[in-house]
Amino acid sequence: MTDDLAFAGPAELGRLVRSRQVSPRELVELFLSRIERLDPRCNAFRSVMAEEALAQADLSVGADGALAGVPIAVKDDLAFAGHVATRGMRGANWPGPATQDAESLRRLRAAGAIPIGITNVPELMIFPWTATAANGITRNPWDAARTCGGSSGGSAAAVAGGLVAAATGSDGGGSIRIPSACCGLVGMKPSRGRVSSAPGLPGWLGLSTAGALARTVSDSALLLDVMHGSPPGEQQPFPRRAAGSFVAAAATAPARLRIAISAKLPPGLFGRVADDQRTAWKRTASLLCDAGHEILERDPSYGLAQLVFAQTWVRGVHEDAAALAAPETLERSTRQMAAAGRVVVPDWRRASLLRSRERAAARIMALWDECDVLMTPTTARAPIPADGAYGRSAAVAVNTAGRFTPFTAVFNLTGQPAVAVPAGWDSDGVPLSVQLVGRPGAEDVLYALAGELERLAPWADRHPPGY
Repeated sequence: MTDDLAFAGPAELGRLVRSRQVSPRELVELFLSRIERLDPRCNAFRSVMAEEALAQADLSVGADGALAGVPIAVKDDLAFAGHVATRGMRGANWPGPATQDAESLRRLRAAGAIPIGITNVPELMIFPWTATAANGITRNPWDAARTCGGSSGGSAAAVAGGLVAAATGSDGGGSIRIPSACCGLVGMKPSRGRVSSAPGLPGWLGLSTAGALARTVSDSALLLDVMHGSPPGEQQPFPRRAAGSFVAAAATAPARLRIAISAKLPPGLFGRVADDQRTAWKRTASLLCDAGHEILERDPSYGLAQLVFAQTWVRGVHEDAAALAAPETLERSTRQMAAAGRVVVPDWRRASLLRSRERAAARIMALWDECDVLMTPTTARAPIPADGAYGRSAAVAVNTAGRFTPFTAVFNLTGQPAVAVPAGWDSDGVPLSVQLVGRPGAEDVLYALAGELERLAPWADRHPPGY
């Protein structure tokens, strides 16, 4: 078994298992060895289930699912039967072990995936860096001095470093797309309702949705093909495309698209787009123009959508914190965010806030009357220091987050699908990224366009140094 196999991706690893060229146990042992050797550099994992994963591998011999024998990581916010989702908190607030898998994880396991560990998150998944009093700092495999992003930061570090083939994530304001951008991955935030949140409800008043992180467009599409859907009795707003899978979409050249490009920050956010990010965004627009697409310079009508998002965000944090056994033991910035949610959005304002969200979403989505896809930078600058604003006040943390990641949150408000796609590397060798946003339910269009970008400017053959 060679380390190169660690970067082969879930589709190829599943094929090798199904064809009996490699066994599930050999794959699990490969990744466990890499975790033992390399995770001390990045601190991607809160816990590793070696014995459980090896036992499952032995039961997976002869499996023929799409992810047969493929080791994956599970983000520390997802219900995983027999395990505790700590959500980055210290023990006083831990719930008991889950009695059943989340529906999205159940589907991954039914396809043959083998969970091998649980990845680190910031406390209550609030900020776009991954550092906690409970589990320390998680670092970017491309540059250990920088953040891997958040809140799916441990998942991103694990996939980028070849410690697992793929990982689950969740995204309430950019938490799949931001870590993917920081770590050179493909990260799709599905449309609201595309992936079931059962047995719970969508987080942060419906801002959050589950998804996955992978190194290639086709692997990301495969994971969504598997995760997509709902248990019996739950309404599914977006059925699987009648014409085929997301994998098929990723492999198919898109029709000529109208692509709006914008680097405008939503009003209420401060900062600027750094030169490297702006150059990557412009370079990608040129690639798409040369490929025959119509490029339009158009800005979404953001209005005060960022303010509506911020209120929904802090109200969601308040509700999460209020449900805990010992909220007083939370980190200072978490307690401050929860207090802001209680004060800014009291119970009597909650319903009107949700109505404001619908109005803001309708105004922003009017842009798609003129275009098929919007492209923005994913982040405004290169990954910031590894600890982000950990340990600082909530006000400082929110300001830091807004300057770093101004482009992602409004599309949680609208519920549209959005995918972070690698767009080269900066002069320091750190990944760059662009964000593609589509109409609700149009993940297939985004995968087709992202697949075209990957064919025009491949990235998957380059790995973090030392990994």
